Formats: sequence, C-alpha cells, structure tokens
Amino acid sequence: MNIELKRLNKAVHFEATNEDGNSIIMDGSPAIGGENLGVRPMQTLMMGLAGCASIDVVVILKKMRQQLDDLKVNVEAETAKENDVTVFKNIILHFTLWGEIKEEKAKKAIEMSINTYCSVGKVIEKSAPISYTLSLNPG
Repeated sequence: MNIELKRLNKAVHFEATNEDGNSIIMDGSPAIGGENLGVRPMQTLMMGLAGCASIDVVVILKKMRQQLDDLKVNVEAETAKENDVTVFKNIILHFTLWGEIKEEKAKKAIEMSINTYCSVGKVIEKSAPISYTLSLNPG
C-alpha cells in the first residue's frame, strides 16, 4: 500500500491519494486552525471501518444467496482523552439492510465481518470494542 499526503493550504488541509489515484480531503477542526474543508483523520478511520465491514457484508450475503437491495451504516463512536490524545472507547455500527434477507443470515454476515474478516476492525478492536445493531427493511 502506498499513500501520498499533500498539504493544500498554509493550515491543516490535506489531500491523501492512493496508488490508484483515488483521494480524500482531510482538515482539522477550527480549534486547531482547520477550516472544516474535509473530514478529520479520526472520522476517516470510522469511514474506513464502515466501508470495510460493508464490503464484507455485501460479499458474505451474496455467498449466502441473500438478495441485498441496499445497505446503510451509521457509526456511533465514543471517544475520550487519554494523556492529551483522543482515543476510541466504544464503537457501534448501526446496519440498515433492505432486500429479501433472512435476519439470522444478516446477523451472521455482520458478525463474520466484525469478528473475522474486517481488517480495519481488527486493528481498531485492540483499543475499543465494536458492536452492532441491525434494522432490516425499515419502512
């Protein structure tokens, strides 16, 4: 993996680009001189967790022959200060799935992702527990 980060202004606004040319924009909070021109690095980490888990769930449900029409994940992350550093304390992934999906298969797919396959989750779980909720075909 190769990531290049370049500064976009005289403050803390950055663009991170991977080897395929895909990029994201990051910025710090106004409290540290940022201008809210991008996501913060800790938010980027939670986006990566949601994306990693979602990719797994899509692939696993397909292998289970479940018809997934749509998926949304909201991440609820509790943070705390420890020795001047903000750390994650608790993370909940709120999955909403639509389609012809058996609830037990959806739960199994999510649990397999969180407990086994999601590489981002495996890194994060060393400092904060990750749990989930599931809403299936809400109105």
